[in-house]
Amino acid sequence: MIAHNLSQCDEIWHIGDIGNVELLDIYQAIKPLVAVYGNIDGHEIRASIPLKRRFVIEDFVVLMTHIGGYPGRYDQSIRNEVKFNPPDIFISGHSHILKIVPDKKLNLLHINPGSAGKYGLHKIRTMVIMELDKKKILDVKVIELGLRGVI
Repeated sequence: MIAHNLSQCDEIWHIGDIGNVELLDIYQAIKPLVAVYGNIDGHEIRASIPLKRRFVIEDFVVLMTHIGGYPGRYDQSIRNEVKFNPPDIFISGHSHILKIVPDKKLNLLHINPGSAGKYGLHKIRTMVIMELDKKKILDVKVIELGLRGVI
């Protein structure tokens, strides 16, 4: 189910806690991968992907990092960058709990896609698929993948 959903996308964005290098290879075989490492990722993953990424796609500035917090409570490791150079879309994970929240003060959309994995605090495995087109968000879909611990 995960691979099927990912194959419908132009790119895969992964917000860390990948777990093993083999998963990177699997994702890259499906579609181009844009990823950051998470706190559970070991030195092999950290050597191949960065802690955070900032890039432009479809005229949106996107900032990704694993530990980011939420609007009004951004993590100190990223707070100044988000506050003084806000992206249009800020994606972070860490809690493994799905949230899509507009930050009206900084005029950005914050997304935590939850977790598609079988480990963590989440109860339902989730992923988010977005359709972007020239500074417009055309669609945001939350995909539920079933209960945690069941693959």
